[in-house]
This record gives sequence, C-alpha cells and structure tokens, in this order.
Amino acid sequence: MQLIELFLPLYDNVGQVFPKSAFDAVRDELAHVFGGVTAFVRSPAIGVWKDDDGDVRRDDVVLFEVMAETLDRAWWRDYQRELRRRFDQEEILVRASVVDRL
Repeated sequence: MQLIELFLPLYDNVGQVFPKSAFDAVRDELAHVFGGVTAFVRSPAIGVWKDDDGDVRRDDVVLFEVMAETLDRAWWRDYQRELRRRFDQEEILVRASVVDRL
C-alpha cells in the first residue's frame, strides 16, 4: 500500500486564509478518485524552513492523506501542478510512503 500525503497552505501569499471551499474541493476530489481521504484541517501543522537567502520561512498547512494500492506518479504530478495553480504556490509538497496495512 502507498500512503500519499498532501500538504496545502492555510494562507495565500498575502496572508489571507484560503476559503473552506478550496479545501472541501480537494477533499471531495481525493475521495472520488481514491474512495476515501483523511483531512487534518482543524489544527494546522507548522512548517519552518530556510529559503535560498537563509531567511526562515513559516507556513501553516493542512494535511490530506489517501491510501492506494499503487502510486500513479503521472496523476499526482498533474494534480500537484493543478493545486499549485489553484493555491498560487511555487511548490506543493506531496509525498508517498510504502506502508503495511495491519
């Protein structure tokens, strides 16, 4: 099994909260394609990193998880590109891990 995690920013580039409908759309799309989704939207995670200039940056993110038998890299690449456009981001983190379902 593959566990695919998708990290979406809570705020846009000027600090405005994205509307709930933006996250609802992602939840609905993932549930439709994969038959289920877990969304962690009530307690945003905090991401911190250094940019190319060495400045510390911070993002509040919400996390979506889906499980799939196989990893369709092309589908995820296209979906990630679409989400970057919708959320006006240079990058949207999507990661996959092999997991054993117990």
